[in-house]
Amino acid sequence: MSEPPRRSWHLRALSALRHSLRLKLIAVFLLLALGLSIIFLAGTQRAIGVGWRLAVAPLVADYVDRLVADIGSPPSIEKAGALTDRLPISVRIDGPTVQWRSHAAQDDREWERGDGRWHADSPRLLERTTSDGHRVSLGLGDLSWRSQPRLLGWGTLASLLAVIGLAYAYLRRLLRPLDDIRVGVQRFGRGEFELPIVVRRRDELGDLAAQINTMALDLRRMLDGKRALLLAISHELRSPLTRARLNAELLPETTASQGTRAALMRDLAEMRDLIGDLLESERLSDSHAALNREPVDVSTLIDALVHSRPGWQDLRVSLPQDLPPLSADAMRLRLAIGNLVDNAIRHGMGGAAPELSAQSDAKNLRLIVRDFGPGVAAEHLPRLAEAFYRPDQARQRVTGGVGLGLHLARLVAQAHGGSLSFRNADPGLEVVLELPLRR
Repeated sequence: MSEPPRRSWHLRALSALRHSLRLKLIAVFLLLALGLSIIFLAGTQRAIGVGWRLAVAPLVADYVDRLVADIGSPPSIEKAGALTDRLPISVRIDGPTVQWRSHAAQDDREWERGDGRWHADSPRLLERTTSDGHRVSLGLGDLSWRSQPRLLGWGTLASLLAVIGLAYAYLRRLLRPLDDIRVGVQRFGRGEFELPIVVRRRDELGDLAAQINTMALDLRRMLDGKRALLLAISHELRSPLTRARLNAELLPETTASQGTRAALMRDLAEMRDLIGDLLESERLSDSHAALNREPVDVSTLIDALVHSRPGWQDLRVSLPQDLPPLSADAMRLRLAIGNLVDNAIRHGMGGAAPELSAQSDAKNLRLIVRDFGPGVAAEHLPRLAEAFYRPDQARQRVTGGVGLGLHLARLVAQAHGGSLSFRNADPGLEVVLELPLRR
């Protein structure tokens, strides 16, 4: 069987985002922070731009005029050098007689990029041409100062990431009760009511956890009461049922009473089996069901079952020769296999004989029972193993059964850490009992 294609990382991320409330809150926080930052930066840049055009640019232009006048015409290298020593600026002079730079490390690309000219209202705000044809360009001379905006940018990014990390840690702490509630609800769904959900805080989530604990306690009391009532009734019915069977056995054997006696014995046997199934289902429903595990040779067990059941002569058994031993409760395993095969024989509707086969891998053993009857409608498959559930087409007394056979088989599988599944085999129904080899 080919493996399903793996989803790409962005599809997995979208699926996680849709499923996780924590990730949704973090995404909202990031989008909100990004939106506020963009709005703030855009507004600040707009305000600085207006202020630059209206006030700062004229002052800078007047100051540049004064500095270029101080350098003189023709430009004086000594005066230009004195300016760069006194002020954090760089000077570049290009002309017919003077070619000079105060900072030789600045190449032409730096001047063109904006270090030698400011792009505002005037594209040559820091450039002047003297009367003798020399071009004087001013720029920022303190290179260490010019690297500070980059450091500030990295520092701002690091601060933003630190804030995001703190927000994530706080959200994890804030939503931790949701994880406790999820684990607790899963535990209650498995019937494990002993350990309640931890109530960490006295807020809405804490109140929700406390209410779920109360609900679980009520459910446990209700289930315990139902189980106690069912066990009590079953135990109490056994004694009068035994007396009734004994009295039926003591009836005088006359020709007229033989049919009545046989029908009475069949009904009493069905009641006996029903009570036994009810008691066994309640034992297996307990999360601490006691299993007498031992190494079981499945082939030998199935062979013994086939020879001990009168109606199994036509069963087609196909088992591999090298089936590994199974760590299981042999009595419960016989019960599960017997119920599955009896169900297949009962609902085969006179078609081909049912099949019993097995498969194994390194971890699990799968027993597959298939009949060749009409099958089951797809909407009934998920409920086939429910107690007392029978599809409409099976609600005929001629088929026998009360709806506990498949339920008991599933309880046996679950008690061993396995599973019971159904699918329409077209024709017929296929039931797969999967059990771990060791546990």
